Amino acid sequence: MPLAFESLSNGTFAFGFFNVRSDMLLLENRFFFATDFCGWMTDLASSGADELAATWEIWTIDRPEDVGDLHGAIRGTRFTGFIGETYRHYPFPSEPGGFKQAPEGDGTQAEIAAMIARYARRGPIAFSASRGRGPVSVGDLEVADDVFRDLVRYVWRGGYPRWRDEQRPPYVVAMGVALEKSASWLLHGIDWEV
Repeated sequence: MPLAFESLSNGTFAFGFFNVRSDMLLLENRFFFATDFCGWMTDLASSGADELAATWEIWTIDRPEDVGDLHGAIRGTRFTGFIGETYRHYPFPSEPGGFKQAPEGDGTQAEIAAMIARYARRGPIAFSASRGRGPVSVGDLEVADDVFRDLVRYVWRGGYPRWRDEQRPPYVVAMGVALEKSASWLLHGIDWEV
């Protein structure tokens, strides 16, 4: 489930997986697949530059009612917006043991992409970071370096409630390998156990 993180620009913000059967992540009202996120981190890991910049393709949902009600969807009482639609197709697990992030969640991407296309616009978002000079920026969201690393750690762990059987998908493992070898000041030396 998404967790709350502190930004330097917008106060508290939500980031994380929102359905255990999908690898899609939300960043407030922005959405992207974890496979993409891990690919973006792998790309950043290869740069030793002091200035990092990239443009990522994401989905943005402008109207809060089109995002939906996560808590209502989890309870099975309110299936509004995009999140509600995902829970109609992939309900919250009825047994507590089923509440684990599915390492095969990337297998639902085509279906989830078709769902979100009804609510969101697809487009670019700018990423930038400067060593020793200012925050990490993703669009209008600005975070401290350590908070950005917390987002990477969240995906590594499988968020809350973690990967099922602690089995990370191959794309997450590949990101971890790239980050362990990273030349990037932003991503090198992440403590995975924190």
